[in-house]
Amino acid sequence: MPDLGWYALVMVVAAGATAALTVPARRISVRVGYVATPDERKMHTKPIPYGGGAAMFVGFLVAVLAAAAIPALRPIFSDSPELMGVVLAAGAMFAVGLIDDVRDMSAPAKMAGQVLSASILYFMGVTMYEFKVPLAGFFVLTPGIIPLITAAWVIALTNAINLIDGLDGLAAGVVAIGGGALAIYGVRLMGLGLIPSDNVGPLIAFIACGICLGFLPFNFNPARIFMGDAGAHFLGLLMAASTMVIGGRVPTTTPTTGVTYFFFAPLFIPFFILGVPIVDMAFAFIRRTARGTGFHTPDKEHIHHRLLRLGHGPRRSVLILWAWTAILSGFVLFPLFIHQVNAFIPLGAAVLGAGLYTLFHPGLRKGNGDDDDEEFEGRSPPLPIRSGPGR
Repeated sequence: MPDLGWYALVMVVAAGATAALTVPARRISVRVGYVATPDERKMHTKPIPYGGGAAMFVGFLVAVLAAAAIPALRPIFSDSPELMGVVLAAGAMFAVGLIDDVRDMSAPAKMAGQVLSASILYFMGVTMYEFKVPLAGFFVLTPGIIPLITAAWVIALTNAINLIDGLDGLAAGVVAIGGGALAIYGVRLMGLGLIPSDNVGPLIAFIACGICLGFLPFNFNPARIFMGDAGAHFLGLLMAASTMVIGGRVPTTTPTTGVTYFFFAPLFIPFFILGVPIVDMAFAFIRRTARGTGFHTPDKEHIHHRLLRLGHGPRRSVLILWAWTAILSGFVLFPLFIHQVNAFIPLGAAVLGAGLYTLFHPGLRKGNGDDDDEEFEGRSPPLPIRSGPGR
């Protein structure tokens, strides 16, 4: 089993490469006019460059090359073509988002691009094979259903990350927290022998966490650069790939005593660590279906918009959603290391505190609640809320 330190090193390389590339990406984006311009649907008041997605994608490639140079991680590259499949699918998804940023693609065209990326994953073996439902037993997927489930999962997570990308730093922070939790979970399952040491999922999750950490200093409020649909689609693809190969390949044998939780949990892992964007996407689907509008019709009813209306400013809204993502991820990670029931007591206290702060924050300070921090007193605060196509 590869040492956790090697995975951490790749994550650091991903973060450093992305941070180093973000500065030139911003300059090039401004020079070529690849920017988000203000309009009636976008609440930022000046053009913001879109090049963050490109910086993250190249940072991802650098991290993959770094991982290939580490002897302990070479089985991931040599034993199967799955990592190459992730790279190719990520490139296709990045291209779809890039075209959407530049030309505003139609919903069917974007869906076709997402299906193409999912098809690449499927043909390269990056998919789920079986899973266990507690009290219902194992479900081994048939060859005819695997490509459909792969496509549905890629489309779902890609759109979930894209929809949550509405405030500065929100999507990057959620993926950083969720990716980090998934990475630790995957490495722990390796140690328990529940997934093989050449499983590509933990490596992809560590890289996703790293590129988001490298990008966040430039994207947090007030943002100097956006990831754009190129970055959001790309991150969604990485999370879809890593969750499928970790959560959809549980062993069919009975686990040893004391690891039943780890045996049951893989099916539900994505719904915990990515609970915020998945819930937001589900409500958006229900809301827009009930109104008779298309799923890709933008509105301002997402979770982050509701927090703003409660009186939380942009920064505070992002921090609240980060906190909820961390709490949900904690429900996955705590039992990995602490088996006693009372391990959930601090998580319960965190849920209570976050819930009270989210719902009962006095808000509406200075009459409208949009002023997020004292540092904005005496001048207009930046308005980094981005509501682009499909949001």
